[in-house]
Amino acid sequence: MTHEVLARKWRPQTFDEVVGQDHVTQTLSNAITSERLAHAYLFGGPRGVGKTSVARILAKALNCKQRNGANPCNQCTSCREITEGYSVDVQEIDGASNRGIDEIRELRENIKYMPQSGTYRIYIIDEVHMLTLQAFNALLKTLEEPPEHVKFIFATTEPRKVPVTILSRCQRFDFKRIPHEAIVAHLEKITQQEGIEIGRAELGLIAREADGSMRDAQSLLDQVVSSLGPKVSGQDILDILGVVDTALMFETSEAVLRGDQSRCLEIVEHIYNAGYDIKSFYRALMEQFRNLLISLICPNHSAAEMAESDLKEARRQAERAGVEKLEAILNLLIKREEDLRLTSHPRLLLETVLIRLCNLGQYLSFEEVIRKIENLEKRLTRQAVQETPGQAPNRKAPSQQPKQRPATQETWEKFLSFVHSKDKIMANILHQWQFLGMEGNTLTLAKGIEPFSSTYFDEPGRKKALLGYCKGFYGRDIHIEMVEPEREAGTRQEEQSPPESEKGGVNIELSPAVKRLVDTFEGKIILEETNEGGKR
Repeated sequence: MTHEVLARKWRPQTFDEVVGQDHVTQTLSNAITSERLAHAYLFGGPRGVGKTSVARILAKALNCKQRNGANPCNQCTSCREITEGYSVDVQEIDGASNRGIDEIRELRENIKYMPQSGTYRIYIIDEVHMLTLQAFNALLKTLEEPPEHVKFIFATTEPRKVPVTILSRCQRFDFKRIPHEAIVAHLEKITQQEGIEIGRAELGLIAREADGSMRDAQSLLDQVVSSLGPKVSGQDILDILGVVDTALMFETSEAVLRGDQSRCLEIVEHIYNAGYDIKSFYRALMEQFRNLLISLICPNHSAAEMAESDLKEARRQAERAGVEKLEAILNLLIKREEDLRLTSHPRLLLETVLIRLCNLGQYLSFEEVIRKIENLEKRLTRQAVQETPGQAPNRKAPSQQPKQRPATQETWEKFLSFVHSKDKIMANILHQWQFLGMEGNTLTLAKGIEPFSSTYFDEPGRKKALLGYCKGFYGRDIHIEMVEPEREAGTRQEEQSPPESEKGGVNIELSPAVKRLVDTFEGKIILEETNEGGKR
């Protein structure tokens, strides 16, 4: 007996059997029962989601004499002929291989003949966007004034490529990707009736690889059963489909978040020797970090696509990493994806990206360190004030107003000392800025030339704190105008203030990043003696 593939055997034959396209089937059913039929329909959407199947069901329903509501009976001669594909009244045309003007002219000659047994002559043109412009123009006149006995059903994966003159003359239905859970449920139904023993987790893996396509899911299931027989296990299905194990993906994300470069390189070596496609692994890695981010932001969103144990592990890793770090990882992966598509050395690029991701924490932690130091310093200052014996709390009477101070360079230095007593890091940043003067209540400052210094007050909380210090010192509300620095002046200022390492008689040139850290945290460069008596 000839084997019939699952995608054909389980092709829907009524509107009720179509999975995941209720918005289409319900509208068509209402149109059929109320006899409000259009002369042309356009079905657009991804591959394998039911466009051609719904077109056949619609064709059968329009010509069926024993219809059950809107559904065809699938028992009459017309229904059987359409199902088997040899109906005279219903013709399926492949738009990719019959795309020229001659084929459309022949179609126009044939539509004037009345249907042989049914009510309508129906033309189903699949991949209609492949028709040439001349063929569309030849079809246009027929769509404007079609005979009453003719119906057109167009199907395409690229509706945007269909001319608007054609679109405007059709009722358009956009088919959606079938939800993950709906594919799993339908595959369960198929396996139960086919006597296939396979777990829900394995079906979920097939559904994930199908990417919203029911036909692809059925074809993958057929492939797995053909290779492994009616009993399917998890590891076997991974080998057949060439899919990276979920455990390995979690191990990779764990190594990245932990900054374990050595383990990341070992994983790349493993997948390369195992024959996995590097680009497919990269896409899976993007999906992995996307799932981590989604599990943290919206936990219920990813629950349907992940096993419960995987979901718990995803949340654990995500909570440890935090939203900011996961966003930065995804941004880097997205930016380098195009490089991976174009490179002739995908393994080398993957290794480079993973190493960069492992070191990404160094770029993210600096702001966190500063924030923690600021909070610690404020807590210690409050504690020292509270523990000082015999000191009354420094409170200001409600009616007492702070004395207003003039705005001069000397006053600016005093203001820096005032800020230093409140927030040393902010004071050190302001030391790198330049006082340009004050007119009225407007204080003009030139930003520091270092990137970190110049953008320090871009954060609203820091600028708000600075405005509070200004009001406390100057005795009135102050507006601060921050202007870009003059590079030459900044260079001369750096030359006049050598780094700490030069003050000790040893001339070591520091990088801007190191100098910024030393200045900000009031640190020093300590030189140690080496075994050879040199400095390091």
